[in-house]
Amino acid sequence: MGEVSEAEAANELMRLAKQIAKHNRLYHAEDDPEITDQEFDALVRRNAELEEQFPHLVRKDSPSRQVGHEIAASPLSKVQHEVRMMSLDNAFSEEEVADFVGRVRRFLALDEDETVAMTAEDKIDGLSCSLRYEKGKLVRAATRGDGEVGEDVTPNVATISDIPQELKGKAPDVFEIRGEVYMATQDFRDLNNRLMKEARDKAEEKGEEFEPDKVRQFANPRNAAAGSLRQKDASVTAQRPLRFWAHGWGAASEVPGETQHDVMQQIEKWGLPISPDLTLCSSLEEMLAAYEKIAEGRAGLPYEIDGVVYKVDRLDWQQRLGFVAKAPRWAMAHKFPAEQAETTLEKIEIQVGRTGKLTPVGRLAPVLVGGVTVTNVTLHNRDEIARLGVRPGDRVVVQRAGDVIPQLVDNLTRDVEREAYDFPDHCPECGSEAVAEEGEVDVRCTGGLICPAQRTERLKHFVSRGALDIDGLGEKTIDQFFGLGWLESPADIFRLKDKREEILALEGWQDKSVDNLLASVEDRRAPDAARLLFGLGIRHVGAVTARDLMKRFHELPALREMAEKAHMGDEEAAHELTSIDGVGPVVVKALGDFFHEEHNKQVWDDLLSELDPPRYEVETLESPVSGKTVVFTGKLETMSRDEAKAQAERLGARASGSVSAKTDLVVAGPGAGSKLKKAAELGIEVIDESEWATIVRSAK
Repeated sequence: MGEVSEAEAANELMRLAKQIAKHNRLYHAEDDPEITDQEFDALVRRNAELEEQFPHLVRKDSPSRQVGHEIAASPLSKVQHEVRMMSLDNAFSEEEVADFVGRVRRFLALDEDETVAMTAEDKIDGLSCSLRYEKGKLVRAATRGDGEVGEDVTPNVATISDIPQELKGKAPDVFEIRGEVYMATQDFRDLNNRLMKEARDKAEEKGEEFEPDKVRQFANPRNAAAGSLRQKDASVTAQRPLRFWAHGWGAASEVPGETQHDVMQQIEKWGLPISPDLTLCSSLEEMLAAYEKIAEGRAGLPYEIDGVVYKVDRLDWQQRLGFVAKAPRWAMAHKFPAEQAETTLEKIEIQVGRTGKLTPVGRLAPVLVGGVTVTNVTLHNRDEIARLGVRPGDRVVVQRAGDVIPQLVDNLTRDVEREAYDFPDHCPECGSEAVAEEGEVDVRCTGGLICPAQRTERLKHFVSRGALDIDGLGEKTIDQFFGLGWLESPADIFRLKDKREEILALEGWQDKSVDNLLASVEDRRAPDAARLLFGLGIRHVGAVTARDLMKRFHELPALREMAEKAHMGDEEAAHELTSIDGVGPVVVKALGDFFHEEHNKQVWDDLLSELDPPRYEVETLESPVSGKTVVFTGKLETMSRDEAKAQAERLGARASGSVSAKTDLVVAGPGAGSKLKKAAELGIEVIDESEWATIVRSAK
């Protein structure tokens, strides 16, 4: 640490207190960390170094005095811990572990030849949880919270199979078992895949464009475990594959043993899992050997760990050692360094996702990182490449973030003179322009309808229920026909009549099913113009926006002309578009980008050569909701969401998908959640489905 003046130290301690408090809140209270564990640990260590050098500058809000974070606003009730749930001090080197053992010896005034036995166990990366058993029966489960007050998660914990509702054998009147709720790495991946599928299904049900980049997924298994445990609805937790293992205890009317190791063995006999690597060590050398053994096997574990925890084994010594501000003197976490390795970035390839996002992927000379051979690393986006200054041929440092996802953390040859990497401005798959919208870092291909990387997804969207709603053209059929070269663009759907005999020759197709498919296709030759516009998958043009646009322009050529003018800088055209309720500059730009791309215009013209959409007109009736904005939320029991929105439009109202200050009425069915809550906060009128039906019947 360089020379620091007292004033500089005071200012840095102030900044560190704010930074660490922020990241503590994100990690413990919101389960949404912004930085890695290693980056957080570095901030904490810097704070400790300054406090050691300037003890008189230690702040009241110092991170060294804090445990976890005060609970954020939560629907879960609060629980006062009978015995405070502490955190652990960290060591990052063998020297710091030796210092820890030395401090224990000095505090207890032990002779050098006195054995200081320690337990060593892997530190699983999960959410701290306390289980209170009375006469052997589970009566309450709580999260750590700020150490003093946690959240009651008893119903949620009841869904975790690792946690027994009743202990085996004889148990004390009160015994509070503490441990970690966690999620295995494969279960974490499966959960994120499931969330993606559910979001896709929901978008299709609502007739909206599916945008996987906007699906909120869990960043790592620890976040997944925390978010799953802290659910208001325990049935949601029950669907998540949570696990638990014990590492200690809190309040106890009787402790069944005289050592840490003995009590942990008893907890296991009661029916709770403990670390399979729990080891009793009689010297510093054995402690470090246990650390090395656990570190070597780390990559092969089915769950994430981030270090090894040492605890003084004798409980009478633990009692004498006691606690400092936020941690016990008798325990220490020996953290693993981030697993890193050097290699060569051989080339950068651009992958095009289903929504047109261009993602750069670094191809690496194979390198072993944490027991896994890494050959590829995501470079995320154009800005990340510029930040790292990476080019093919650079020597780079790679680490496995969260022991799962490889990431590039440093460029060792940044200063070597070499031409900078030129991020493409055209899609490598189809040659269409690739642009980044204002305020976004992602670059996207604008050739959605003709881009091979996006084509099948766009076709599936085109025939979905909210768009043209063509029966018989499901995902598997589109994939099959696309693979046979029969479907290259939406217009090809309307040429399937020429493929009747070839379809009939495919396995699983009969005369009736082929005829039904072709009849369904022919039935869409004169489609609703708003559905057709939505089906084109233009970014930011959802079902509601498509209807709003068509209400103003009535015919698709008129809309195209106005969008092209706006793209060319015609201010009157841009104003004409943005004057439509729900249409802003982002939508105008998306329309302009779409019609500016030559490939899209070709697909558009080809499609309209097959179709004849009638002039879009919406007959409206006089009703109490004419001119108002209506939001439907929850489960509608007598009609579909599409039918409800169509009813609103016939009544002269605008159906919106979100609640805002501009919303006039919310129609809420069973299961209504955040939208209903927001309506209440804004003082917006809320009615149920039967009251909506009355409004519909009263319209003239």
